Amino acid sequence: MPALRFCELATFRQTGNLLRFPSLLPMFAHSVVAFEANIPNIRQSRAMEDKVPEPPEPPHRRAFLKKSCAVVVGSIAGAFPIATGVAVFLDPVRRKTGEANDFVSVASLNALPEDGSPVKFEVVTRRVDMWTKWDLAPVGAVYLRRIGPKSVQALNVSCPHAGCAVELISADKRYRCPCHDSAFAIDGKISNPRSPSPRGLDELEVEIRNETEVWVKFQNFRAGVHDKIPLA
Repeated sequence: MPALRFCELATFRQTGNLLRFPSLLPMFAHSVVAFEANIPNIRQSRAMEDKVPEPPEPPHRRAFLKKSCAVVVGSIAGAFPIATGVAVFLDPVRRKTGEANDFVSVASLNALPEDGSPVKFEVVTRRVDMWTKWDLAPVGAVYLRRIGPKSVQALNVSCPHAGCAVELISADKRYRCPCHDSAFAIDGKISNPRSPSPRGLDELEVEIRNETEVWVKFQNFRAGVHDKIPLA
């Protein structure tokens, strides 16, 4: 650069008055034209700087979400058949044990002594126990005794204390439990205040059909409690 123009440029930087240095006008005009021509590139560069791209979603996260969705859908789809299977499996548990709670023909009235002495009879009926069905299977036993010409009392042989079968002491006309020595009178009531049984023997409903048939509504009751609570 010539020494004169260099001095003029230095003076312009100090004064800022371009009109005092006409020789510098072509140089500044050329710079302005070049700057205006470069404006689109400058704007595009700034736009790219302002736009910050979002980081891509990690591939392991996408895989995790896909697997999670598959597990949820599979669990929902598998829950229905499982619930159905459980319901079918537990259905026999909810049912009553066959016909044991219905009236059952137990004995003939002619088989009972007229003096009122008790006689033990096995109760046989159809039974459904959980998942097994028996035809005419024994479900328990009762003591029957006459209490009138056409009246019969039926007592369940199970002791209300712990469920053991009571024995008939014929000589004393009473019942005794061999397990814990509970004592009962001939009518089933507790005969000894020290008896561990919480109640007397469980009396059952009786019907006389066809003049001589003794039908009993056989039922078991919860042991160890004072109240007479039927079992399902």
